[in-house]
Amino acid sequence: MRVAGLSSLMARLVESCADDWAAYTRHAFVRGLADGSLPEPCFRRYLAQDYLFLIHFARAYGLAAYKADTIADIRQAARALSAIIDAEMGLHVTYCAGWGLSEDAMAAEPEADATLAYTRYVLETGSSGDLLDLHVALAPCIVGYAEIGADLAADPGTRRDGNPYADWIDMYASDDYQEVARAEVGHLDQLMDRRGGLGRFAGLAATFRRATRLETAFWDMGLAAAP
Repeated sequence: MRVAGLSSLMARLVESCADDWAAYTRHAFVRGLADGSLPEPCFRRYLAQDYLFLIHFARAYGLAAYKADTIADIRQAARALSAIIDAEMGLHVTYCAGWGLSEDAMAAEPEADATLAYTRYVLETGSSGDLLDLHVALAPCIVGYAEIGADLAADPGTRRDGNPYADWIDMYASDDYQEVARAEVGHLDQLMDRRGGLGRFAGLAATFRRATRLETAFWDMGLAAAP
């Protein structure tokens, strides 16, 4: 999905840090996925750290349920937590097995500084703020991956035949994942309507910018594994 052009809180947040958003969504790691040139050790490093990231992502939705003050928000958090633990983790493990990575090996992998920085930032932001703060910190990951997947899938320059990363692109370009991202954009607007005020946007934009930069650092971490 393309955030640009949407009339939403997410679009305003992206516009507030357009250069940082472009650095994240058009990163060299992403370009390497598109043309298949990304060194495989970089992708394996990313996959292992992404497994650890998902664990903390699940914790963030546990925190979201705690921070919620409506049954609808509790249910939304519970569905997301269940989707990560009961479905996404299993799919990730199966996908990683094709890259020679076992779940035990990934679970034993030390967390990279970039993984620690982003996951703890999300959890700290949610702990010290409210549900809107937490979702704004999560949004660069949820919505950003949808934009990356859709852009790469639509780009005629993206290599399809023989690209070892074609399945990854298809996963985030899929209708299922695009719907997850659209739902998050809508949920952000609902939270802003209920919890926002005239003075909140600047703080939310600062949170979003930091989270976006931490996503960029996550790509940097993967690239650093190049032989």
